Amino acid sequence: MDPQTISWLENFLADYANTVLVVSHDRHFLNAVCTHMCDVDFGKIQLFVGNYDFWLQSSELALKLRNQANSKKEEQIKQLQEFIARFSANASKSKQATSRKKQLDKITLDDIKPSSRKYPFIKFTPEREIGNDLLRVENVTKTIDGQKVLDNVSFILRPGDKTAFISRSDVTTSILMQLIAGTMEPDSGTITWGVTTNRAYMPKDLNPEFSDDLNILEWLRQFASKEESDNTFLRGFLGQMLFKGDEVLKEVPVLSGGEKVRSYLSKLMLSKANVLLLDDPTNHLDLESITSLNDASWTSQAQWSSPAMTTNSSKPSPTTLSKWDQRASWTSRIRLTMTLWPMKWRKRRWREFISVQNKTL
Repeated sequence: MDPQTISWLENFLADYANTVLVVSHDRHFLNAVCTHMCDVDFGKIQLFVGNYDFWLQSSELALKLRNQANSKKEEQIKQLQEFIARFSANASKSKQATSRKKQLDKITLDDIKPSSRKYPFIKFTPEREIGNDLLRVENVTKTIDGQKVLDNVSFILRPGDKTAFISRSDVTTSILMQLIAGTMEPDSGTITWGVTTNRAYMPKDLNPEFSDDLNILEWLRQFASKEESDNTFLRGFLGQMLFKGDEVLKEVPVLSGGEKVRSYLSKLMLSKANVLLLDDPTNHLDLESITSLNDASWTSQAQWSSPAMTTNSSKPSPTTLSKWDQRASWTSRIRLTMTLWPMKWRKRRWREFISVQNKTL
């Protein structure tokens, strides 16, 4: 759904008097509409009062406290065992040893099962740095099926910029991304990349990319260098992206949406490009994968410092767009405006931005 529809649905659910059960990968949406969270993990379901962020903090704190309690018990067990082993044969301290043994028998460690949540390891490493020029778009016009989508669009992006293209229409942002990536030609105007740029592009529709009768291992080998093309390296690489064991032999045409995105992200990492072009990259990803992608690409702590551009069908939220600390580009049919935003992109500011755009269209 587009940002306006999501906002409408949030407001509708806020005023809805009955019970609503929601399953969503949109963290911001969960924060806006949910008053309780059912946590399905560790082989059981646990109910938390509060929204997603409150649940996340509470569950992490609870697990931390349980681990700390277990650590203290393990240390106590170790001390008691050492005392018993040292003095059990000593007649003068045999009673103390017996007492310690009774204490030891009463100590039970909490059975903390491993979490079912898995986070892929995503790290983009550019092969070379970018020079002084990144991207210049001048007077670009594009018409699709007789309808003008972009009209005389011009803007400049500089090295280090991380840019989000946002629109009421997913088609508009995807066409703009395709033009920038070079998979589609503009009707008029020019798109000029810096000579030192090496782009890696993820299209919104990945199905054509996975049409060959290959398994994941064979598919990824096509994009690996000679040094990285052996089975051992590729299996380990795919293992980091949550493809374990014989899962790497799965045929690519039957992959789920999330598996295709994780496979394609593996391809982008192998490319060692210094510019990322991601068209709705969080589509089909679960919250754990979205978190890993955010941390790898566009948080302030991310090791990736090169330019990146993305589109997203959901409105700016903590899951994706608010992680971008540079620019947001609003495209509305045929216009494009550049707006600087701080890293903390709040919902109120976004609604003000929507309101201003609605008044000026």
